[in-house]
Amino acid sequence: MGLGGAGKLWGGGGSSDVESGLPLYPGIDSMDNALRWGFVRKVYGIISMQLVLTTFVAAAVVASPSAQHFLLTNWGLQLGLLLLSMLGLIPLYAYRQSHPTNLVLLGCWTPLFSVTVGMACSFYPSAIVIEALLITAAVVVGLTLYTFHATRRGVDFGFMGPMLWGCLLAMIVWSVVQIFWPPGPVGRTIFSLLGALLFSAYLVFDTQLLIQRYDLDDYIWAALNIYLDVINLFLYILRILGDSQRSN
Repeated sequence: MGLGGAGKLWGGGGSSDVESGLPLYPGIDSMDNALRWGFVRKVYGIISMQLVLTTFVAAAVVASPSAQHFLLTNWGLQLGLLLLSMLGLIPLYAYRQSHPTNLVLLGCWTPLFSVTVGMACSFYPSAIVIEALLITAAVVVGLTLYTFHATRRGVDFGFMGPMLWGCLLAMIVWSVVQIFWPPGPVGRTIFSLLGALLFSAYLVFDTQLLIQRYDLDDYIWAALNIYLDVINLFLYILRILGDSQRSN
């Protein structure tokens, strides 16, 4: 996801620079650098497959009125899918380094989570969904290239971790409060903007963890975190665009 572009940004020749050992961050030796590049490519390969699978599953839900009706009129099913998606993160973390169990668990969890993404997309016109998808892609590529560039220059985003965790907890509490006291149009827009900013920052933070800090056996967990950053960013952008259209 953007690695060839990263090479061009640094003045190199894309994939040929990767193979020749372009240093990912200051002080890394050639052996670790080669292993880390292999890890990065593996993680982005997994993320790409997750995103393709999510696109197909979500598109199938959006394209089928009967599936939409079945899912949207069964609150118990919606709640069950949400809970299963959240609880599924526990075994994914526990077996994140156990091959091939980690891949099997991810292969089961991703389509399950993708159904909830499809349900969210079904509330909006196709044009809005495509617009949100394009904006998300542009933001993700831009932030990914920036993070690779900044990390290579020695910029450390580790300080963001505690602040991002605190903001995420605040957003979760705010989401629960909205169930009982629904906000107005302005409140929804502010919430969505803050959510988009939060997961944009998380994308930068998690990308640097991928580049520098994850254990080489943690490819599933690294992929899952960045995948969730991208999906959540897309959903908040979708909500912003949808609310903007309704207000016009």
